Amino acid sequence: MRLLGISGTITGSKTLVVVNKVLDELKSIHPEIEVELLDLKNFDLQFCDGRHPSDYNDDTKKVIETITSADFYVIGSPIFQGSITGVLKNLFDLVPPDVFRNKVMGFIATGGTYQHYLVIENQLKPIAGYFRAYVSPSYVYAHIDHFNHKNELIDKDVLLRVKNLASELAYMNQALSKTQYIK
Repeated sequence: MRLLGISGTITGSKTLVVVNKVLDELKSIHPEIEVELLDLKNFDLQFCDGRHPSDYNDDTKKVIETITSADFYVIGSPIFQGSITGVLKNLFDLVPPDVFRNKVMGFIATGGTYQHYLVIENQLKPIAGYFRAYVSPSYVYAHIDHFNHKNELIDKDVLLRVKNLASELAYMNQALSKTQYIK
């Protein structure tokens, strides 16, 4: 089983910090689960324009392949102007929807206002519903105040949510991987 953590931004680092925290937590409680990080900052993704996935540049094909081969996901986005990043939306558009079908997703968001957590409820969860993915009931929202001056996540409540999300992702993936689905 492989959990793919996706940092859905090409700017900043707080989202990456939280995604890594979830991956580290999952590794500590379930060392048998392979984890991988996909930091979109490291790839030159092309804009989705309806081409077949094999017709995009090498970075775009590699990202689509990495996502396709994962068993479950934790996906993070900073919130800008009350929405997920354009690069994450583009990523969702690039990946064929059936890739996510019957797979477990967990969400992370970071932002500068305490109301931005609503983007998880109002944007990310509906996208997962469209994909027919299963969504972990827990999610992590981290405000800029939850980090110290070294950009470390320090808020105890947020760190507890990280643990809960990691546990739920592993539990749900294990339970649902035993279920047979008609594709």
